[in-house]
Amino acid sequence: MITALITYVIDPTRVEAFEVYAKAWIHLVNRMGGTHHGYFLPHEGANNKAWAMFSFPSLAAYETYRHAMAEDAECQRTYDHAVKTKCILSYERTFTRPVLNGASVEDLGL
Repeated sequence: MITALITYVIDPTRVEAFEVYAKAWIHLVNRMGGTHHGYFLPHEGANNKAWAMFSFPSLAAYETYRHAMAEDAECQRTYDHAVKTKCILSYERTFTRPVLNGASVEDLGL
């Protein structure tokens, strides 16, 4: 499994427009075979940072999604919303591998 972590720099005066974008992508990623873990919008601290995390079973599955996304009408409408509203100033995508199961200190040999 791979998880994409996206760090956004957003326009703090357009958070509502960004939230519309976020809600659409949660639906779209899930519809297209991924698992979206949510968007995290500013609350306290920096007012221009937001994050999103979503997973696919493999990098190959993510690449399949990326190709399908480029042809999908709903994806294009959502992207156009971000361009039109200028809610996203920049973003950075990092791929991670999640650690989802904990273990006791004893089981880890610590």
